This record gives sequence, structure tokens and C-alpha cells, in this order.
Amino acid sequence: MDEENKKSLLFLKSSLTEENPFISTEEVIIWLEERNRAVKVEVNKIKFTELKEWSFVDDGYKLSHSSGKFFSIDGIRVQTNYGKIPEWEQPIINQPEIGYLGFITKVFNGILYFLVQAKTEPGNVNHVQLSPTLQATRSNYSRIHKGKPPLYLDYFRDRSRCNILLDQLQSEQGARFLQKRNRNIIIQIEEDIEIHEDFVWLTLGQIKRLIRYDNLINMDTRTVISGIPFGNIISNELDQIKELKSKSFSEIGSKFLESALYKENSVKTIDDIISWITELKSKNDLLIDKIPLNAINEWDINDFEIARYDNKYFKVIATEVKISNREVTHWTQPLLQPSSKGLIAFITKKINGVYHFLVQAKLECGNLDILEMAPTVQCLTGDIDVFDHTEVPFLSTVLKARESMILVDSFQSEEGGRFYQEQNRNTIILVGDDFPDEVPENYCWLTINQLHSFLKYNNYLNIQARSLIASISFM
Repeated sequence: MDEENKKSLLFLKSSLTEENPFISTEEVIIWLEERNRAVKVEVNKIKFTELKEWSFVDDGYKLSHSSGKFFSIDGIRVQTNYGKIPEWEQPIINQPEIGYLGFITKVFNGILYFLVQAKTEPGNVNHVQLSPTLQATRSNYSRIHKGKPPLYLDYFRDRSRCNILLDQLQSEQGARFLQKRNRNIIIQIEEDIEIHEDFVWLTLGQIKRLIRYDNLINMDTRTVISGIPFGNIISNELDQIKELKSKSFSEIGSKFLESALYKENSVKTIDDIISWITELKSKNDLLIDKIPLNAINEWDINDFEIARYDNKYFKVIATEVKISNREVTHWTQPLLQPSSKGLIAFITKKINGVYHFLVQAKLECGNLDILEMAPTVQCLTGDIDVFDHTEVPFLSTVLKARESMILVDSFQSEEGGRFYQEQNRNTIILVGDDFPDEVPENYCWLTINQLHSFLKYNNYLNIQARSLIASISFM
């Protein structure tokens, strides 16, 4: 067996395992509740003038840190020929640094375990969520904040100490970040390491089980595990794979597994899909110009926030943060606060005997390469009641789905280090034969195997799509 197949098998066996001698899945939930009670968190909205080491510079051109590091809030003007709105202006997070989102893994008794961290972020709705082993911007691990270095950093910087199982650059939220990417990395070690207080070993199966609960698994964990490949098989080998698991698969888990492993029977080939999105990128433009933050059309800056006149989308707020168990326990910073919860949904359908997922090519102003593959539906929910549902394709299908059609459904937080209590409903909806195979030109059907194929490369699938892919379980 070659090295690639060995890695895929390690990941697959871990995804099919929930039994854990270190800590059960139920105990993880209790442990997180205990960590939430143990950590002291205080986040207060303050005036922009009360921010320490943050200020509006160059007569209000942008909001930035005195070090020039971390991130800044910039103003941009957007022009595009894609979609119904050709031009708009908005604030955006400008964070050009590439940070680490990394897992340490280790094999115990033939099963791969992931070292996860109970991490507190100022914007989390419930304070503590499960994050990767290492979650750090370059400014953090370079100690610009004069705090302690992140735990386990040396394992990711010294390749002689580990075997790299996954290493990708993946994008962040394109509507909120300007061309932001992070390094998603999974390393495997053989040596014994000290397990600190806020860390535990979990299987991939446990992590995927916990994603079924609201706001337990943070965004950074979801984006990293979404990129995990499970290999390729032909259909008559599936029974051998099923023998890896002692108890029977759920019906939907078995169908998801087939979609993840089969290279057969897909509607489009990989080359077809590349040609589809390349053509869309080639005929659509995305032009971004920096403009002064205090001159953005339809936005206003007051003492406490930067917000649209109609309060849509999001606002920028100033906060004072106190967290008892962080490298730095007291600081101030800007955060983005959403106007409402969001909805991200994949529609899935059995085509040619294999589950396919309906993706859209979506333009967002911060995208590095104009368009990325996104979920079937991706929108804020604040205006759903007044929407003409035809303006958001397939929204009615998602909102009117019967309970029997809903395969995945939970609320998940966005990145709590930049966003204040932002949640999206993550759902996967199964449709029947009456749902058309033919879809608009900016939509395309992909199997899970094909989605994983594109996750090997940069800037193909957006973070909302990756969040949903991470929720797909085979059990």
C-alpha cells in the first residue's frame, strides 16, 4: 500500500471510530461545560476612543493596531459584472498574514487521534469551543502581543519531529476578509507528549459526532477536517471498507461513504468541473479599490460602531476583553457583529446511484480568485420573511424541507477571534427525483469525492462549503 492510501485509511478508520479509552463523546460535552464554568470571560462594548493600541489612522482612512500587525479594518469599493449588484462599498478585515490552523495526531492501538483544544474566543456565543491543537496568527506566534507562545508550536515548525498528513492554504469568509488565507495542517507524531489542561485526544468520528450539536466545534476545526481525503475505491470494494467498522452503518452514512469514496458515476468529470468554473471566472470581473473608511457610502461611524444606515449585514464594534486562560488575559480589539443569523445549506440528490451535492459558483468581494464553490444556499436570515424566495435560488426548497429530508441541521459559530456571536444554520437537505438535474449555469452537481479532490488545492471551496463538508459523517 502506498503512502497516500495509508494516510487515507488512517483518516477513514478514525472517522468510523467513536469509542475512545481517553474520553467518551458524552464526557467531552460535560468537560466543555466544565471548562466554560471554569474560565472567566468578560466582553464589553466600548467606544473606539477607548481601544488601547488601536486607532483610526490617516484621518480615518482605516482602523489599525499601533504595531501595524494583527489586522486592520479598511474601506473598499467593489465593482463587478456578476450578479444583480454591480457596485457597493463596505468595511472589510485586512489581515494579510497566513496563520496556522493545525492538528497534532497520533496513532493509539491502530486508530488515529486528534489533539483538540478547549479554546476561548471573545466572540464565541458560548465562550469555549473545540479548536485545533494550534490556532494562531503570525502576529500571535511571533508574540507581538507580548504574551506567552502558543502551546505545541514547535511541532509545526520543526518538520523533523513529525509526518505531515495534510497541508493546505484555504480561504476565510470572502464577504468579511480581504483575500485572507490560513494554513490548514495536520501532522502525525510518534513521541509521547505532555497533554496540557485544556487538551484531549479525540477520534475523527467523535469530532464529527460533536458537529451535530450547536456551537461545540469551532470554525477552525471544521475547516481543517473538511480537507481530509478518504481515498478512492471502485464500487465492489465497499463491503471491505465496511468491515473496518464493527457495527452497521446508518443508511445515510453508507450513502455518504459511497459518495466520498467512489470515483464512478459522477455527473461531471473533474475536468468538466474545472472548465465550468474557469469559464465563469473568465467572463466575470471583480475590481477592488481601497477607499477611506470614513467615506464609505451608506455607512456611518459613531462613537461605538461602524454600521450601515439600514443596519443590514454587519457592523464593526469596539470591545474590551478579559479571558482568564489566554496567553494575554486582557486586551481591546474591534470585532464584526452580524445583523442576523445566517443560513448555509447543501441540497443533495442521488444521481446515477451516488449522492451528489449542488454547489454554486459564488462571488464575494474578498475572494482571491473572483469565484469559489459555495453551498447551494448561503444567505443571512434576517430578511428571509420578506424575501421573494425566487431571488435566492433554491431557498424555498431548504425552508420548506420536511423533517425526513433534513440530514444535517445545527447552528455553528464563525471565528470568534474576529466575529461577535455570529452563527450560521448548517443544514443538508435530501431531495427526490422530482428535483431537476438541470440547474442554472452557475450551479453544478459534485460528489463528496469530487469535493475532496478540489479541497487539495487553494481557493476552490469557500469556508461555508467546508463547514458543511466537515459535518458529513459516515456513521
